[in-house]
Amino acid sequence: MSIRFTILSSGSTGNATLIEHGECRVLLDAGLSAKRIEQLLLERGVAPEGLRCILVTHEHSDHVKGLGAMARKYKLPVYANMNTWNELDRSVGDLADDQRVAFKTGEVLSFGELSVESFPISHDAAEPVAYNFEVGGVKLSIATDIGYMSPVVKEKVRDADVLVLESNHDVEMLRIGRYPWNVKRRILSDVGHLSNDAAGEALCELVSERTKRVYLAHLSRDHNQLDLAKLTVNSILCESGVSTEERPVRLMDTYYDRSTAWDDVGKP
Repeated sequence: MSIRFTILSSGSTGNATLIEHGECRVLLDAGLSAKRIEQLLLERGVAPEGLRCILVTHEHSDHVKGLGAMARKYKLPVYANMNTWNELDRSVGDLADDQRVAFKTGEVLSFGELSVESFPISHDAAEPVAYNFEVGGVKLSIATDIGYMSPVVKEKVRDADVLVLESNHDVEMLRIGRYPWNVKRRILSDVGHLSNDAAGEALCELVSERTKRVYLAHLSRDHNQLDLAKLTVNSILCESGVSTEERPVRLMDTYYDRSTAWDDVGKP
């Protein structure tokens, strides 16, 4: 039995992804209201009561908005590293001691047959991480909120069967956009967000014969568009010879206002 997943929401207004292996269902981030997360889960045929736990990438509100409410209502354990917990304590409210599970970044967690590995990323948070999910040699990598693709990140997500990678903004749209310069500078920095161009350049090193699909995630509503992100990334991949007519790289959409279809990671 493989891993399957659905990205419930992706973007600056809220992020949450459901990963499933058999009866084990893990929620990665809870950056929407609990009510909205419940609605999206039910739309995908999953009762919130069936969740095993919540994993946290970092403490920013678009990743933890509904965390406390979901954890309390469904008595879910929440997994985050200690530096992230130190920041979460200010926002998630009261949780039982056995719901607060701290891990060391790089530690591999096991939920039955599902193996979950965290690894460090560059973002302006306390100790942000991304995750690999593996079962029986099938690998799903989810890495967003990345200022730049460090050697560690490249090593960890290389050879994923399916990769969810940030493609946050078009640099020119951001430069001429309405954000104040200090916010633009943060987004463009090494602790900000990955641009379409940077995502495409990274994928030139990461895509292999094993790669089935790449989801472009965490797109800015103000400084990006789905078609533009795919066009930019695909152009870079084609120019480099990574994506060809014989073997095109399948670029998949993500949405801020609806979930993606279920994706079985092990299937072509």
